[in-house]
Amino acid sequence: MSVTFRPASPGDAADVVPLIYSSGPDAFDYVFTLPGRVSALEFLHRAFVDGAGEFGFRNHVVGVADGAVAVGAAWSGDANLAFTLAAARQILGCYGPLAGPGVMARGLRVESLIPPPSRSCCYIAHLGVRRELRCQGVGEALIRHLIARGRARGSSTAALDVASTNPRAQALYDRIGFVVARERTSRLTNAAAPVPSHRRMELRLSAA
Repeated sequence: MSVTFRPASPGDAADVVPLIYSSGPDAFDYVFTLPGRVSALEFLHRAFVDGAGEFGFRNHVVGVADGAVAVGAAWSGDANLAFTLAAARQILGCYGPLAGPGVMARGLRVESLIPPPSRSCCYIAHLGVRRELRCQGVGEALIRHLIARGRARGSSTAALDVASTNPRAQALYDRIGFVVARERTSRLTNAAAPVPSHRRMELRLSAA
């Protein structure tokens, strides 16, 4: 399948926010779902349309083949501070001053499993492909596109995290050349979801 890539826009939200959510539903639910009040999808939609930060449309690319079929993001540690400030603003705007700090605290706990990238790292995340188009090379094309963006920015390493419960995704990353650098065991759980253990996988861009 031939797929082209372009920057995401606010108008992509309905198509791609569910794909972003599908990249890590347990972690997203653990952090952002307040049962009976706000769902993780609702927060991700608001943050995507807002545009700023890790979850904003400006941080994402969309794969297109007769409509939006895939989404992903890549950034380096240069963005860590700006992304933290944007997330705090978006969380407080969505959840308010009473519940917002709890959401931020859960986000920090997840960072113990999925730490922010270093400045020299191209960190790849939020990878999602429409279900009916999986196993057709779309995901691999998306990852290689994001790797190329990282190399163009001068990153020396590409990295991503994969849940230990997602062997199919890890098999794709293995095939591209990523190797497991470390595994972090999770004990995080709440009423919304348990968060699985995660493996950080890395690829030297000179070898990509």
